[in-house]
Amino acid sequence: MPLWRDKCQDMRSASWRPGRADGPQLNAQLEGWLSQVQSTKRPARAIIAPHAGYTYCGSCAAHAYKQVDPSITRRIFILGPSHHVPLSRCALSSVDIYRTPLYDLRIDQKIYGELWKTGMFERMSLQTDEDEHSIEMHLPYTAKAMESHKDEFTIIPVLVGALSESKEQEFGKLFSKYLADPSNLFVVSSDFCHWGQRFRYSYYDESQGEIYRSIEHLDKMGMSIIEQLDPVSFSNYLKKYHNTICGRHPIGVLLNAITELQKNGMNMSFSFLNYAQSSQCRNWQDSSVSYAAGALTVH
Repeated sequence: MPLWRDKCQDMRSASWRPGRADGPQLNAQLEGWLSQVQSTKRPARAIIAPHAGYTYCGSCAAHAYKQVDPSITRRIFILGPSHHVPLSRCALSSVDIYRTPLYDLRIDQKIYGELWKTGMFERMSLQTDEDEHSIEMHLPYTAKAMESHKDEFTIIPVLVGALSESKEQEFGKLFSKYLADPSNLFVVSSDFCHWGQRFRYSYYDESQGEIYRSIEHLDKMGMSIIEQLDPVSFSNYLKKYHNTICGRHPIGVLLNAITELQKNGMNMSFSFLNYAQSSQCRNWQDSSVSYAAGALTVH
């Protein structure tokens, strides 16, 4: 048995994860969603996309992944929030390969070495790595978007902790040099509002009408601030409304990296391309999760 097999992360866990689907079935699903959307913002330098079960957010995520240009992308940084372990910094995987039902994805050990040397990262345990879905749910879509160049790219998974604003700045500065490189792509993993009693969040602006419309208005306020590429305004929005955007810290890191590059005269724009909700909330017993997909382009 090859040595690296001991250091593989296999995508087989909870039933809503794609590891349960066989490769051909998952491939056909992804192909179907991608075939229904346009590549209007290609090539993307970064995307924001959701990480829920594909039944809920697969069609939304396609809008982001359709903007990926596999012919120029050689390294894919996947920034996902930590759902299960308290983490005040960022963490790197301890494995070499992530297996997906489509094909294996290799972790870039050279870039990992560079990041590790900064002293800013922790190692995640294999258990944390296997339990965390925020990176995992992006692996099949990454594999699908890159399949025409599948032997020509590596991935850099980064688990992002509950960073302070100053830490988001520090990590943004660190990742900005990688974001500046046209052969790199950043995948920022985030769902949007988690609404309802089970999420302990029930913000409601009656002037918007039904609850689901209030949720959409709240989310779109945040999305519009992200499109302005302003990390301070995004922080202020979160402090004011406490919107339960689970990838707020990876988004904060991306916005700070962009700010750093803008100081050096780089011209970029971000556009959201799709918004969806898992269901429409109409009363206090209901719950929903929102999803948004968007892309950053460099001009």
